Amino acid sequence: MPTNATGASTDMLSALFDAFNRHDIDAVMSFMADDCVFEGAAGQEVCGVRHHGKEAVRKAFAQVWTSLPDVRWQNTRHFVTGDRGVSEWTFTATREDGKRIEVDGCDLFTFGRGKITRKQAFRKDRPAIE
Repeated sequence: MPTNATGASTDMLSALFDAFNRHDIDAVMSFMADDCVFEGAAGQEVCGVRHHGKEAVRKAFAQVWTSLPDVRWQNTRHFVTGDRGVSEWTFTATREDGKRIEVDGCDLFTFGRGKITRKQAFRKDRPAIE
Protein backbone atom coordinates (compact mmCIF):
# COMPACT_ATOMS: atom_id res chain seq x y z
CA MET A 1 0.00 0.00 0.00
CA PRO A 2 1.39 3.45 -0.88
CA THR A 3 2.56 5.70 1.89
CA ASN A 4 0.56 8.92 2.34
CA ALA A 5 1.98 12.42 2.90
CA THR A 6 2.51 11.74 6.62
CA GLY A 7 4.61 8.64 5.92
CA ALA A 8 1.85 6.38 7.26
CA SER A 9 0.44 3.28 5.60
CA THR A 10 -1.36 0.09 6.49
CA ASP A 11 1.91 -1.74 5.69
CA MET A 12 3.59 0.34 8.40
CA LEU A 13 0.94 -0.69 10.94
CA SER A 14 1.21 -4.35 9.86
CA ALA A 15 4.97 -4.22 10.39
CA LEU A 16 4.47 -2.54 13.78
CA PHE A 17 2.17 -5.31 14.99
CA ASP A 18 4.50 -7.99 13.62
CA ALA A 19 7.20 -6.41 15.81
CA PHE A 20 4.85 -6.31 18.82
CA ASN A 21 4.10 -10.03 18.35
CA ARG A 22 7.84 -10.83 18.11
CA HIS A 23 8.36 -8.79 21.31
CA ASP A 24 11.02 -6.85 19.40
CA ILE A 25 11.24 -3.55 21.28
CA ASP A 26 13.85 -2.02 18.97
CA ALA A 27 11.71 -2.70 15.92
CA VAL A 28 8.58 -1.36 17.65
CA MET A 29 10.35 1.81 18.73
CA SER A 30 11.70 2.42 15.23
CA PHE A 31 8.14 3.42 14.26
CA MET A 32 7.77 5.89 17.13
CA ALA A 33 8.67 9.61 17.08
CA ASP A 34 11.11 10.88 19.71
CA ASP A 35 8.32 12.88 21.38
CA CYS A 36 5.72 10.11 21.05
CA VAL A 37 2.84 9.58 23.45
CA PHE A 38 1.29 6.24 24.40
CA GLU A 39 -2.02 6.20 26.24
CA GLY A 40 -2.70 2.76 27.71
CA ALA A 41 -6.11 1.12 27.95
CA ALA A 42 -6.32 1.29 31.75
CA GLY A 43 -5.29 3.67 34.48
CA GLN A 44 -6.46 6.40 36.83
CA GLU A 45 -6.52 9.19 34.24
CA VAL A 46 -9.36 9.89 31.81
CA CYS A 47 -6.97 8.72 29.03
CA GLY A 48 -6.00 5.55 30.94
CA VAL A 49 -2.34 6.18 31.66
CA ARG A 50 -0.13 8.46 29.57
CA HIS A 51 3.52 7.79 28.77
CA HIS A 52 5.36 10.64 27.06
CA GLY A 53 8.69 10.41 25.23
CA LYS A 54 10.45 7.51 23.59
CA GLU A 55 12.07 6.09 26.75
CA ALA A 56 8.84 6.14 28.79
CA VAL A 57 6.89 4.55 25.92
CA ARG A 58 9.61 1.93 25.42
CA LYS A 59 9.45 1.01 29.12
CA ALA A 60 5.63 0.74 29.05
CA PHE A 61 5.63 -1.54 25.98
CA ALA A 62 8.38 -3.77 27.42
CA GLN A 63 6.45 -4.06 30.72
CA VAL A 64 3.51 -5.65 28.88
CA TRP A 65 5.81 -8.40 27.56
CA THR A 66 7.30 -8.90 31.04
CA SER A 67 3.95 -9.21 32.78
CA LEU A 68 2.28 -11.19 29.96
CA PRO A 69 5.06 -13.21 28.27
CA ASP A 70 2.78 -14.87 25.69
CA VAL A 71 0.85 -11.70 24.73
CA ARG A 72 -0.24 -11.42 21.08
CA TRP A 73 -2.31 -9.06 18.98
CA GLN A 74 -4.20 -11.24 16.49
CA ASN A 75 -6.78 -10.76 13.74
CA THR A 76 -5.37 -7.32 12.99
CA ARG A 77 -6.99 -4.94 10.52
CA HIS A 78 -5.53 -1.51 9.74
CA PHE A 79 -6.89 1.70 8.25
CA VAL A 80 -5.02 4.92 7.49
CA THR A 81 -6.36 8.24 6.29
CA GLY A 82 -4.42 11.48 6.38
CA ASP A 83 -2.50 11.76 9.65
CA ARG A 84 -4.70 9.25 11.49
CA GLY A 85 -4.83 5.47 11.61
CA VAL A 86 -6.75 2.66 13.32
CA SER A 87 -5.71 -0.89 14.12
CA GLU A 88 -8.30 -3.40 15.28
CA TRP A 89 -7.13 -6.58 17.00
CA THR A 90 -7.83 -9.40 19.44
CA PHE A 91 -5.52 -9.23 22.47
CA THR A 92 -4.62 -12.63 23.95
CA ALA A 93 -2.38 -13.45 26.90
CA THR A 94 -2.03 -15.60 29.98
CA ARG A 95 -1.93 -13.86 33.34
CA GLU A 96 0.44 -14.88 36.12
CA ASP A 97 -2.42 -16.72 37.87
CA GLY A 98 -2.98 -18.87 34.76
CA LYS A 99 -6.20 -17.16 33.67
CA ARG A 100 -6.50 -16.19 29.99
CA ILE A 101 -7.23 -12.80 28.57
CA GLU A 102 -8.97 -12.67 25.20
CA VAL A 103 -10.52 -9.34 24.26
CA ASP A 104 -11.09 -7.22 21.18
CA GLY A 105 -9.62 -3.77 21.03
CA CYS A 106 -8.19 -1.07 18.84
CA ASP A 107 -5.47 1.51 18.69
CA LEU A 108 -5.92 5.03 17.37
CA PHE A 109 -2.76 6.49 15.85
CA THR A 110 -1.61 9.98 14.96
CA PHE A 111 1.27 10.26 12.49
CA GLY A 112 3.80 12.96 11.77
CA ARG A 113 7.24 13.24 10.23
CA GLY A 114 7.02 9.63 9.02
CA LYS A 115 6.56 8.26 12.56
CA ILE A 116 3.83 7.50 15.10
CA THR A 117 3.40 10.51 17.37
CA ARG A 118 0.50 9.17 19.44
CA LYS A 119 -0.89 5.68 20.13
CA GLN A 120 -4.11 5.39 22.10
CA ALA A 121 -5.13 1.87 23.18
CA PHE A 122 -8.71 0.77 23.83
CA ARG A 123 -9.93 -2.72 24.67
CA LYS A 124 -13.01 -4.48 25.98
CA ASP A 125 -13.30 -5.00 29.73
CA ARG A 126 -13.95 -8.74 29.76
CA PRO A 127 -13.23 -10.90 32.83
CA ALA A 128 -10.29 -13.29 32.53
CA ILE A 129 -11.09 -16.83 31.42
CA GLU A 130 -10.42 -19.79 33.75
